[in-house]
Amino acid sequence: MLSQDSFSSWLGIEIVEVSKGKCKVKMTVKKEMLNSMDYAHGGITYSLADTAFGFAANTYGKFAVSIETSINHIEAIEEGDVLVAESIIEKTGNKLGFHIVEVKRGKELVALFKGVVYRTSKDWE
Repeated sequence: MLSQDSFSSWLGIEIVEVSKGKCKVKMTVKKEMLNSMDYAHGGITYSLADTAFGFAANTYGKFAVSIETSINHIEAIEEGDVLVAESIIEKTGNKLGFHIVEVKRGKELVALFKGVVYRTSKDWE
């Protein structure tokens, strides 16, 4: 999936580990990701968490698409920070999946993402 995800690749996101229903990704915050206050734009942690969510949701072999997501920004992020997003909670039914993704800087929780995914009938090849 990452090889087909131009946006996540452009952000420099790397997969750390992946297993059924789980995914951990990381990235380093670059100057181009900062807002006018010299902190990372909120979309940066959102995009990182959304990538972990999307990859975790698609580990079941079916195309899965998000239908609802939200994020809580807990701490400010600065240039050079290394962020890790991990899908830590997953509850799956036949068509719907529910995920919680933690975004951390080291051991510090900096954002909390929640997402609902819909699994289509289309298989990944």
